[in-house]
Amino acid sequence: MRLDAARDACERGAWGEALGQLHADADLDTDPAALELLATASYGAGEFEAAVEAWERVHELERAGGDAIAAARAAAMVAMFLMMDTGLMSPVRGWLRTAEELLTDHDRTPAHALIAMTRTYERFMCGDMDAAREQSALAIELGVATGVLPAVVIGKVASARVRIFSGDVDAGLEQLDEVGALLMSGEVDSLTTGMMYCELICAAQGLGLYEMACEWTQVMEHWRGGAAFGGINGRCRVHRAEMLRVSGTCDEAEAEALGACDELRPWMRREFGWPLVELGNVRYRRGDLDGAEAAFREAHEHAWSPQPGLALVRLAQGDVAGAMAMITDAIEHPFDIPSKERPPFGDLRLAPLLDAQAEIASAAGDEATVRAAAARLRSIADAFPGPFLEASARLAAARAALMTDDHAAAIEHAIAALWSWAGAGAPFEAACARLVVADAYERSGRIESARFERDAAAAAFASFGAARHARLATTPGESAASLTTPDPTTSDPTTSDPTTSDPTKVGFTSDGRLRTIEFGGRTTTHRDLKGLRLIARLVAEPGREFHVLDLVAAEDGVLRPDAAHHPADDADAVTHRGDAGLPVLDDTARAAYRRRLAEIDDDIDDARRMNDPERAALAERDREYLVAELKRAVGLGGRHRTVGSSAERARTSVARSIRYALDQLEHDRPDLTRRLRRNLRTGTYCAYEDDPAAPLRWLV
Repeated sequence: MRLDAARDACERGAWGEALGQLHADADLDTDPAALELLATASYGAGEFEAAVEAWERVHELERAGGDAIAAARAAAMVAMFLMMDTGLMSPVRGWLRTAEELLTDHDRTPAHALIAMTRTYERFMCGDMDAAREQSALAIELGVATGVLPAVVIGKVASARVRIFSGDVDAGLEQLDEVGALLMSGEVDSLTTGMMYCELICAAQGLGLYEMACEWTQVMEHWRGGAAFGGINGRCRVHRAEMLRVSGTCDEAEAEALGACDELRPWMRREFGWPLVELGNVRYRRGDLDGAEAAFREAHEHAWSPQPGLALVRLAQGDVAGAMAMITDAIEHPFDIPSKERPPFGDLRLAPLLDAQAEIASAAGDEATVRAAAARLRSIADAFPGPFLEASARLAAARAALMTDDHAAAIEHAIAALWSWAGAGAPFEAACARLVVADAYERSGRIESARFERDAAAAAFASFGAARHARLATTPGESAASLTTPDPTTSDPTTSDPTTSDPTKVGFTSDGRLRTIEFGGRTTTHRDLKGLRLIARLVAEPGREFHVLDLVAAEDGVLRPDAAHHPADDADAVTHRGDAGLPVLDDTARAAYRRRLAEIDDDIDDARRMNDPERAALAERDREYLVAELKRAVGLGGRHRTVGSSAERARTSVARSIRYALDQLEHDRPDLTRRLRRNLRTGTYCAYEDDPAAPLRWLV
């Protein structure tokens, strides 16, 4: 009865109810059917490692009972789930070998189809396109012969993606459309449907076909209500964030990216860097450079490449040399990390890096690098036709033309890029192209035309939510690359105003409704916004770091304003505020990681016996990642580190409130706003660092 009730709950998506029924079943640990339900319910509830552990237990029971085919099927399921969500290919290969050994005396069973299906993507994600092509054909053949529809669907998607990477783009896209029609028919199970919708979107994005990617994202979004489970909802949210990062607005894109990070944390391991990078990309566009860098750094901790986003952040911070070094290294030594989400190898993987390299090298005045990047982008755009790749190649060509003062060519290429991006519904990219057009106009003496383009770009940036770009876009004489330099730091004329008795004094007082600002001989009154109250808290103690949760709590009247907190307390920052947070790795995950380490060691030994140094190197990287994750999960004194969404949402709220307040203040008090923008630092820890050469006395 309990098994029937659990099965019914799983069919309704009531994962907690199903788990309750199953855990109350005294025969759970010895019943393969119950354990399979436990695996499904655990995955649906976000307990990924528990799901894998349940399949491992099924394998043990079936093997002990002498059912080789059932044991092989369970081993193949373990491999499939590890492949989908961990990015660790060594354990995947180990479980596939186990399944194959069990089937030595059997032929063309459903387990064979599952093995071929999983091995297809293991090879694809490791960049072995020849083997992926062979395995995809085998998965389709065996799936048809044994009635395993997921093997047919997954084999066809992998086959299509391999065809695209080999240059047969039209045929590959046609094959993906056929799979999409099958997915929309409702004949395919929910897990396979969600994963393959994700693959269709990733394939389109890899080619820069954002209109197609947007269409499939909308289809996936419509489908997922009541159908998606496990990590599929979170994956869909990442794709929505990616689309909104292109079409806007930044607020919506950041909300989706944060939501995706929250939802995917229980499922993803190494691939958790994917939503983090998207969060960084969105924050970079909105001008939150500290937040962008934090997201990119965390992605890097998950062994996911933070480039080109982190290099662009460095450029925006004014570190041109650092940005050049980063992007050059990323191109010369691309991350060889298995991924379904991005092209695993080849020129398509390099296209975004080359696009950023052209921008960074232009800011650095490096003509040779700009021209080389433009040439490589042109080659990629010719091989993989699409509006985004074409526009990237055109804009890089425009930058190269500007380096040699070929203004006419620069204008021609930049306008072509502008209209291509505008037609594809990408206002941010189109505005960036407008600034290159404006730069070329200015250099050729067409000042009024340049001003017109800059105004249009600023309006587009502002509408998109890219406030920093909007502020800098209208600066006369600034090139597009100058958007990536810090705001002007000219001296504040009010500090030497002879009409003020004390040029270092700033009155910043509030009566609870209005805030009065006295500075530079002028007094103004403003609505006392939340951001102004946060600023007042920071400027009252220059140099002191405040954790964002302390700032929010003090603002809400929960904690004393003097509740001290320091970076060393970060591991327990959330727990001090009534939110216990989630462990970076729970006990189940830590035990699973240790099992994975043993499996990786077996894979390394097998690779060495087979004289396969490339596989051994991939396995060594898997091992390094797992060891780093285990270390990251343990804090000082062996305490388990925790993460929680409270600190991240507080960080976003504080940064947004301060940014909005400064935008409102800038019209009436540009003198003081410039000082504040230079000296305020937001992030997980916020501070006001006064200028030591000309400090101010704040009265709050």
